[in-house]
Amino acid sequence: MESLFSRYRNITVLLFVIFAQIVLLAYQVKNNNDVRIIRIWAVTAVTPLAQVVEDSRSSVAGFFGSYVSLRDVREQNQKMQAQLDSLKMENQFLRNELSMADRVKALGQFEARSPSKMIAARIIGTGSGATNKVTFVDRGSASGVEKGMGVVTPDGIVGKVLAAYPTASQVLMVDDPGFAAGVISQKTRVRGILKGLGHGKCQVDYIQNEEKVEQGEMFYTDGEDRIFPQGMPAGKVTSASPGNNFKQIALDPSGLRNGPEEVLIVLRGVHEQIPEMALPAREIYLGPQVPAGPANKSGVSGAGNPEAPAKPYTTDADRLRQRYKDIGDAQGHKFGEGLPGSLPPDFNLKPKPAPAPPSSPTESKPPASRPAPRLNTVPPAETTPPPF
Repeated sequence: MESLFSRYRNITVLLFVIFAQIVLLAYQVKNNNDVRIIRIWAVTAVTPLAQVVEDSRSSVAGFFGSYVSLRDVREQNQKMQAQLDSLKMENQFLRNELSMADRVKALGQFEARSPSKMIAARIIGTGSGATNKVTFVDRGSASGVEKGMGVVTPDGIVGKVLAAYPTASQVLMVDDPGFAAGVISQKTRVRGILKGLGHGKCQVDYIQNEEKVEQGEMFYTDGEDRIFPQGMPAGKVTSASPGNNFKQIALDPSGLRNGPEEVLIVLRGVHEQIPEMALPAREIYLGPQVPAGPANKSGVSGAGNPEAPAKPYTTDADRLRQRYKDIGDAQGHKFGEGLPGSLPPDFNLKPKPAPAPPSSPTESKPPASRPAPRLNTVPPAETTPPPF
């Protein structure tokens, strides 16, 4: 390096002197805006580097600021998520409490309306098994529960008590294959035996193929099994078809439809009437009403002749009502106000017909007959025969 500098020393000195002269000239010379050229060169040379440094600093500061902000946002998000989960659990708990309150209210209303003596119980456990359906309730022999008592809800029958312990009872559900109860159809009053099939399904056996059972028809308990009182809903028919010996009837148990959690145990059953099946209302066409007024040309009262009176009544009920009214008026009896010691009216009495309304004065007097006209007749004069 020293040998190179020593060899080109003169040229180096010359270049340094020229550069110094240029710098001095730039320091002395100004542009149109009264700014020295050397200042312009310095700013132009330093500005890109300063811009690069500032961009790097802003990027690094923004990165660390975003990281800190995102970290805070993540913590806030986690807190809000925990609060949301807590609110969801609280909301679900309140919904369950409200649903339980509605079910308990429905059970209380059903118990108050039913003449049978019942006691409320809650399902606390379910027995294990693929086909058997056994549950446990929190009422036992200490509460008066005995083996063989029926278990129901307002929707229908649920099962029967299989075993009663001091503080709990084992209940055989209605869809268990070992369950059986006597039922009767609502529409045709056909009797059969309700049996469980497992998995929430039941069937009705021992109904002849000749009997009529329709899809959608309700079955009720008949009370013959001495477990459930008569009139408890059992379920709705989902399908009915003829079989080899008896009719094949599939039944959807109404007591298991909503997954019962609270039930009623029938301590003393009282039979009730099976409700009548409501028939669907059919539309009946009614023609236009006959206008009130005088009789028209065809003999029906109309508005063509205002002098003809309208009929007071046209049906048998109207005539019977008018007859009773005439009998009551003739005997001075007022229906619906029977006084102590008063005698009932004599319905064999034939009341006198009401007098006809008086006619107009012009119609009451017959027209006066006019006298016959008198003819002016002159007797013929006596004529004498002419002389011959």
